[in-house]
Amino acid sequence: MIKIAVGIGKNKDVIKACEAFKKENSNVEIITVENDNDLVKAILDDDVNAVVRGSLPASSVMKELKSKFSNISRATYINGNNMEFLLTPVGIDEGSTVEDKLKIAIHCGEFLKKQSKIPKIAVMASGRKGDYGRSEEISKSIDESNELTKLIKENTDFEVINHYILIEKAIKDNCNIIIAPNGIIGNIIFRTLVLVNSWPSCGAVTFGINGIYIDTSRDQNIKGYLRSLKLAYKLANII
Repeated sequence: MIKIAVGIGKNKDVIKACEAFKKENSNVEIITVENDNDLVKAILDDDVNAVVRGSLPASSVMKELKSKFSNISRATYINGNNMEFLLTPVGIDEGSTVEDKLKIAIHCGEFLKKQSKIPKIAVMASGRKGDYGRSEEISKSIDESNELTKLIKENTDFEVINHYILIEKAIKDNCNIIIAPNGIIGNIIFRTLVLVNSWPSCGAVTFGINGIYIDTSRDQNIKGYLRSLKLAYKLANII
């Protein structure tokens, strides 16, 4: 029996998703959680196979996890329009340094390799290569993207390409890991693709913890929560 704990907040679509998921999977026990503290306890509980945030707020959960684990990062799993990739960083306070993004890149690559997939990383910046010098902020972002690309090549065997600001080329090039310049931009990309343009997302996978935690949006719909439950179930069976 696979035990999955799910957070229940104001958006009750997650309850409907749980009911639909249980009908499809008879070997799953859904444990509903109604506050942040119990959600953290479920993540730390070895008897719980996976945890889905559902519609509970996330800030206090991540704060508590970061106090217990020093190497946490997240990436949103997007699989829409015949595309499938991890988008990261997506937390507005994540990916502020090159070192942070290198750690995230390694986590994402190792995660895909566990699923027998070959990592292909797109590093993003706040401008094209030829935009260097247009502003101090743009130049700094381009410098960091070049440095990150170099470090990924030096520290991994992953394929990596600096696509600068051209995310459309990164997606067309079938990159399965897209690293935004920072968490704020990553969060905006996520909201544009998933919440505005309705690209399917399985939620954000959390790396650097002992258990499986899928961080979902409070604004997701039934289908979105159902995808997150399916991902949690899949990971509980292979990791």
